[in-house]
Amino acid sequence: MRLTDRTIVITGAASGIGRALALRFARERPRGLVLADLPAQHAALEALAADLMAGDGAGRPGVPALAVAGDVGVEAEVQALVAAADARFGHVDVFCSNAGLIRDGSEFTPDADWTLSWQVHVMAHVYAARAVVPGMRARGEGYLLNTASAAGLLTSLPSATYAVTKHAAVAFGEWLSIQHGAAGVRVSVLCPQAVDTPMIQARAGAAAAANDGVIPTSVLADCVVDGMAAETFLILPHPQVETYFRRKGEDYDRWLGGMRRFAAKLGSLPDPGSR
Repeated sequence: MRLTDRTIVITGAASGIGRALALRFARERPRGLVLADLPAQHAALEALAADLMAGDGAGRPGVPALAVAGDVGVEAEVQALVAAADARFGHVDVFCSNAGLIRDGSEFTPDADWTLSWQVHVMAHVYAARAVVPGMRARGEGYLLNTASAAGLLTSLPSATYAVTKHAAVAFGEWLSIQHGAAGVRVSVLCPQAVDTPMIQARAGAAAAANDGVIPTSVLADCVVDGMAAETFLILPHPQVETYFRRKGEDYDRWLGGMRRFAAKLGSLPDPGSR
């Protein structure tokens, strides 16, 4: 997938990975960038849209951009986002379902937190697919870039809600690729470890994720563009993840034993008595 002259929607675009993707995609001269995030981030979205339209005069040309506030966990708001993109730019070629959150927790985490993680990390991808896949199939091409995490292939020691919902995000991406790939709809799932974003900066429990280094968002964005050009299903900005994932598949019990030892070393196991 070449991004030139494409309409690209990016959720979670106000900061972190989403913002870096918008800035990097602009260098590919898309038809338009549609930036989405929560209403509380609307000012940041508008500022990013203005920056994108102005360009930087150093390899990033000015591109048309549209800021749309909304909650990706609500299907009607995802439909409204796609309708706004269609109205402005004709149709959506690439949908980057990137919004995310993380909170430490265990099986004792309140149902409300489980539900929130499920809506943002899984149902947001479902809602995006419902909104754009029919049109992509009709045109014979389109691209879904779903941000998951290395936790979706391995695990997240501090957060059961994160690990479980990110696994589900990877599984849904697999299903989409199998069902719609022959019709021209390409799917990539982005699975980084630690990235220098506000999400990881705010978490005291991020030691495990950062074990292989914290990469800049610009490095991740370059990796995404390369991965989409190659139409690679798993985009892995941390190459070590492929090795870990392979070892997990080769000997699941050995991998589990190693993770138990690592968790004990970090002292990151949840304490049920503290709920």
